[in-house]
Amino acid sequence: MTSDSSPGGRLDRALASLRGLAVGDALGSRFFVPVNYPLLRRRELPSGPWQWTDDTEMASSVVAVLARHRRIDQDALAGSFAEHHDVDRGYGPAVNRLLGQIRDGGDWRALASALFKGQGSWGNGAAMRIAPLGAWYADDPEQAVHQAEISAYTTHQHREAVVGAMAVAAAAALAADPASPPSAEALLDGVVALVPRSAVGAGLRRARDMLDYGDTATVAAVLGCGRRTTAHDTVPFALWSAARALGNYEEGFWSTAQVGGDMDTTCAIVGGVIAAGKAGAPPGEWVERTESLPGWVRAEA
Repeated sequence: MTSDSSPGGRLDRALASLRGLAVGDALGSRFFVPVNYPLLRRRELPSGPWQWTDDTEMASSVVAVLARHRRIDQDALAGSFAEHHDVDRGYGPAVNRLLGQIRDGGDWRALASALFKGQGSWGNGAAMRIAPLGAWYADDPEQAVHQAEISAYTTHQHREAVVGAMAVAAAAALAADPASPPSAEALLDGVVALVPRSAVGAGLRRARDMLDYGDTATVAAVLGCGRRTTAHDTVPFALWSAARALGNYEEGFWSTAQVGGDMDTTCAIVGGVIAAGKAGAPPGEWVERTESLPGWVRAEA
């Protein structure tokens, strides 16, 4: 059984992944609030509504551009990021400046390449937003990786950030297998085979070797869980967590959030990858408590 490659089929998968990403992002962000720490330990939900962050806002632009262009158009994507940039959504300082300058007419190519003394950003922002693109290209994981690479350069031009986006897109494409979710081993093996050698890739190989570890906190201590907000400190653990919970959104979320770190981003990645598969939708109650997707992306879709 092959994935539906029609525009409607691709969009349905991308939106399902986007909803999973938004729930993970919004609920994960609630656990930065100290009063909710005891709830996290008990795996209990905080009161709603849960507002999503920059992860969902930028992922919505990815889906909107795919819906309009059927591929990643870099100029359109950078323009959408800048147009819909809400400074109160938790963007990092460098991206806040970058999107403001693009909105004022700056060239995203020059601006993104100049970040961090010309090295480009190696943050996890290109990876946090990209799972819906992987779901869109479920019929062609290699194209998912290629389009993710193109998308990353609009804001993140360091090679590790780019590979982080490629890895998450590959994982979502593989997770969206219409027959059944791949095994955890097959998912990570597939991702490793699709991304170039890098610190992210090394972390993914280490994650593959740790799939039989039962202590999630130990795995997070080895792989990182986003505390440094870099791609290589975020993506390997997030994909380890997603691989072990394919088809079980709730378990994927709780096991990811309970180790701490950059919880909105790790949970957005995990949620987007798991929800790319037919059996991975978040619970209806969780969706109801989560802020609706932006009206503009729903209109575009």
